[in-house]
Parts: sequence; structure tokens; C-alpha cells
Amino acid sequence: MQHLYSGPVATTERLISLSSLLRAPLRPRTWAASPPLTTRRITTIRSRRADLCKASAESREGDSESTSASSSTAAGVSSLSELPEYPADFIRRRWITFLGIVLGYSCFYLTRNSLTYTAPAMVADKMLGLSMTDIGALTSIFPIMYGTSKFLSGVLGSRTSPRFLLAGGLMATAIMNVLFGFSTSMLWFAAFWSVNGMLQGLGAPGCARILTSWYAAKERGTYWGMWNIAHNMGGFLAPILAGTAAKLYGWQWGMFAPGIVGLLMGGFILLGVRDSPQAAGFLPVEVVKQNIAAPKAAGTGSDVSEEKKESLIDLLGVTSWFVFYLLQVKGVADAGAASLRVSGLELGGLVGSLLAGKLSDILISKAKPGQGTVGKRIQVVIAYTIGVAAMLVAFAATPATMGWAQWASVFMIGFFLYGPQMMIGLCGAELVRPDSVGASQGFLGWVAYLGAANAGIPLSILVRDYGWGAYFTALLAACGVAVALLLPMINAKSYVQAQKEKESGLGGGGGTPKLA
Repeated sequence: MQHLYSGPVATTERLISLSSLLRAPLRPRTWAASPPLTTRRITTIRSRRADLCKASAESREGDSESTSASSSTAAGVSSLSELPEYPADFIRRRWITFLGIVLGYSCFYLTRNSLTYTAPAMVADKMLGLSMTDIGALTSIFPIMYGTSKFLSGVLGSRTSPRFLLAGGLMATAIMNVLFGFSTSMLWFAAFWSVNGMLQGLGAPGCARILTSWYAAKERGTYWGMWNIAHNMGGFLAPILAGTAAKLYGWQWGMFAPGIVGLLMGGFILLGVRDSPQAAGFLPVEVVKQNIAAPKAAGTGSDVSEEKKESLIDLLGVTSWFVFYLLQVKGVADAGAASLRVSGLELGGLVGSLLAGKLSDILISKAKPGQGTVGKRIQVVIAYTIGVAAMLVAFAATPATMGWAQWASVFMIGFFLYGPQMMIGLCGAELVRPDSVGASQGFLGWVAYLGAANAGIPLSILVRDYGWGAYFTALLAACGVAVALLLPMINAKSYVQAQKEKESGLGGGGGTPKLA
């Protein structure tokens, strides 16, 4: 039988047999020679089919996101926006990321507003010896440090993982709240609150970068408004968590409770959030060409500087004074009851922010060719700012005996106030190149909180020397200044829109530029 195992054919059969032995468990040999050719082919086909099924199952279980990206690339697309619909795996991952930044930034508001609702209990504690002027000094220090931090962290965020900035900043500011609660002197209060302000700036620029990476321009206004829920969630929960804890267990727990929650949420962000679709194994949601007239593209020069001026509207972010106003003028029984009425501001802001983002997207979808997309959002901001002024007048005129009307007027102030606050950040993000979004948010925040610093000592002096009427007059004047500065920008174009128009003009395509 030796001749059966000589020659090229026999050599090939030996290799096949050896391969089968290496891949399959040992079995009793039932024949001396190789199996028939037909049997070998059937075995090979079954083996390959099993391998393919196994590989497909492993791909679905262990690397579904990379599979989605690969299939999109195979289809010849360069971004997910070019697909008829987003892949299911991408949607799931995006919602997890979105949930992380919403909950994470809401906890920034817990650690940021903790002093606002703990301050009445601190003033009432005679052992601390604090006055309203001392509280005003703390509230003036914070926005200056916070604004400076937003600028620096915005630049840093353009070079660093926004996920790590968001989680690390939240956990650090939570620690500052805890240390504040252990303090007993004005010097340490000022020191820890200043550091808290410096750390707070790590949140918004990171969230802005993540949002603009995961959402295309056509849907960004809606989801930016939904993310803005974080401001209202944190602001709504702050008086309940910090105010109630301070009332029941002492002012220290008004700082401890937000700090503990912030530490826990920081860990969740590290586990669940991803910087961009690419970091999760997907294609980008949209492709932006940045090599056309890059030095003087829209949003890189004077337009951004003008955008910062409208952040004077953040002067109205003086909710800390609403508690004292309700106590001193409107006849609310105690700080806890006043804090609950002020919580209507955040609920109204939640609804107003969602509607503002959606309205701006609707205006953009109905815009005529050549009309600025950012300008459409600015138009919404102007309308909301006028609404703020009207509701401030209504709030001041509400009788002290009408508690429900006080809550409703505060609700409407929040409705109209938080819409512009949210939209200004979105406009700033859309006016600049994608890689400059973090820096734009930082610079916006820096200018905004320089204005908000006037809500501390200057407003406390204004109230002390001229009464609460002067306080409301100053707020109405701020609304008027904001509208005047916004009017020249009602047709401003986004960076992406300007680039597409440049590309269409240089390429000679002759088509109508598609709005960003």
C-alpha cells in the first residue's frame, strides 16, 4: 500500500488530514486511506460555515460598535448622517453618553448652588457671625473664579479628553463642598469656595465638545436644549437636597449632601461616557472641511467677540437673591419655604430650554437659502429676553399673600431666562471650528461670569442703599442691553454653513448651499 501515499496528491491529503487533526478532537480511525473527495468537501463546507457563524456571534456580542463602523465604511459613506438612519448600536451608545453628561452636569449645579440654599442657615448660626455682606462677598468671588476657570478649561478641553475633564472636575468640586462644610471661618469659606469656582469650569466645555461630536447640526438645537435640562435638574434638586439637609441636620449637611452625590456621579461618567462616536468605534456624525479659507471663516473673529457681549444676560442668574427677597418682602415664613418657591424657576427653565432649542431647529428647517442658521437661534433668544423682562415686572407686582402666583411668576422667569442662557452657548459652539468648541465655551463663560459677579457685592449694596426696587430696575436694564447687543446678529451664519457656501462658490457647483 506504499504507493497510495506517494506523489503530490498524497502530500495534499496528508496536509488536509493534519489540519483536521489539529482542529478536531481525536477519534478512532475507521479507515487506512483518506476519505472520499465528496466527504472531504462536505466536511470543509460545514467547518467553514460553523466558523463563520461563530465569528458572527462573537462580533455581535463583543464588538458590535466596530461592526457598525465597518459596515458603514463598506457602504462608501464618510459620516453617519449620510445613512438613511443611524445604526441601533450607535443610538444606544449615544443615549448612554447623553445620560451621563446630563446627570453629570446636573451634579455640577448641586455643588455650585449648595451655598445659595445653605447661606440662610449659615447667617442664622450666631456662632459663625456671618452677615449678608459676607455672603455677598462669597457670591462675588465664585463667578469670577468660575468664569476664569471656564476660559482656561475650555482651552485645556480642546487638547484633553472631555470625559476625564467632566468626571475629574465633578469629583474635585464635590470634595471642595465637603471641605467647606468642615470649615468655620470666613477665610476658609472664601478659600474653598474660590477653588470650587475654579473647578466648576471643567464641566460645560467638556459637555459642549461631547454634544457637538455626537449630534449633527440639523438636530443639535433639540438635544442641546435637552442637555440643558441638567441646569434645571441640578437647580431644582439643589434647594431640596441642600436646603432640606441644612434645615434638618445643620448647615454643614447642606454642603456634605451635594458633595457625596457628586463623587458617586463622577464614577458613573468615567464608566459610561465616550468623547465621540469615533472613540466608541463609529464613524463621525458629520464631516466638516476646515481647509477652505480657514483663517477668516465665519465665527473665528469678530462674530465670536460680539457673541460674548450678549452673555451679559447671565447677570440675571442671581437666584440667590430671590430667597432673601421672598423672606424680606414677600412674607415667606422661612428659608425652606422660600427655597421651594424658588425651585419653580428651575422647572420653568427646563420647559423653556427644551422649547427654545426645538423652536430654533424649526426656524432653521424653514429658513430660506442664505439666511444665517445662528441668526435664527438669536431671534429666539431676543424673544425670550423680552419675556424675562415682562415676568420680572409681574413677579415684583405679585402680592405677598398670593403664594401660588409667586411660584407661577418665578416659573415663568425661569422659562424665559434659561432659554437664552442655553442658546448662547449653542450659538458660540456653532460660530467656531469644531476643534475650537471647548475654547469658545470657555471664553463665553469667562465673560458671562464677569457680568454675573455684579450679582454679588454690587447688587447687595444696591439693595441695602436703595431697596429692592433698584434691584429690579437693574435687571430690566440688563435685559435691554442684551437685546440691543443681539439685534445686529439676527442673520449670523454658522461656521459649517459658511464653509459649505465657500466650498460651493469655489467649486463652481452652482447649487444652493444647504443650511447647516
